[in-house]
Amino acid sequence: MSSTVWGYLPDSGYRAGTVLEGYSVEALDGSIGKVDKHSDEVDSAHLVVDTGPWILGRRVVLPAGTVTGIDREEEKVYVGRTRQEIKDAPSFEGDEHAGSADYLHQVGVYFGGFPLV
Repeated sequence: MSSTVWGYLPDSGYRAGTVLEGYSVEALDGSIGKVDKHSDEVDSAHLVVDTGPWILGRRVVLPAGTVTGIDREEEKVYVGRTRQEIKDAPSFEGDEHAGSADYLHQVGVYFGGFPLV
């Protein structure tokens, strides 16, 4: 698989500069939380999602390539993964993982791509 896991798919509806913080995030089988942070950096675009009480306040990083759609009116981001896949993703530990090439590599491999970092 290619590095596109770190870039938005052309048909996702993402437009450069769109602010996604606060949007609800919907997996294939239900809601998973809200976008806490968003990065649209080339080759490492991603969302940090706060899962809230669903999995005890854990945060996860979802590469931009997992986004299948964005509804600006409803303020929802749709991802092409199940709740279980997201629950099993590497946990995001804030400062410990922010900008960590090793962590982004781990996330990229988990979601089926090869990060360019």
